Amino acid sequence: MTSNPDPVELVSPDAFAPTLERIANAIESHGLTIFARIDHAAGARAVGLAMPPTVVLIYGNAKGGTPLMLASPQAALDLPLRVLVREREDGKAIVAYHPAAPLMKRAGVPDDLASRLDPAQALLAAALKS
Repeated sequence: MTSNPDPVELVSPDAFAPTLERIANAIESHGLTIFARIDHAAGARAVGLAMPPTVVLIYGNAKGGTPLMLASPQAALDLPLRVLVREREDGKAIVAYHPAAPLMKRAGVPDDLASRLDPAQALLAAALKS
C-alpha cells in the first residue's frame, strides 16, 4: 500500500476566522454538507493546553460519494472529504487537504469516478481568491 499523497497547503490572504468562514461558505454554497467541525484548539484548551486556531471541516455529498464507495467499499475510509484550516506561527491562515483522487485510486476506485471529487476540492482554492 502506498502512503497518503502530500497535502496541498494554500496560504490564505485573510486571517484565520474569515478564512474558516470563507471555506465553510464555499462548501455549503456548492451544495455540499458540512457534517462536522472539529475544533482542535478548543479540545486543547479543555485539557489545559494551548494550540493555535485549528479546525477540521468534514464535508461532502452522499450523491457524489456513494458511487465511489459502491465501486470500492474501502473508499469509505477517506470519505467524506476533510479540510484543515489553521493559523500558522506567523499568523497566516493555512488551508490544507489531501488530494482525494489519489486516495480513491489507492482504494480501488476507477479513475473516472475518483476524479469526480476534484471540483469539491477545487472550490477550496477558489474560495481564497474571491
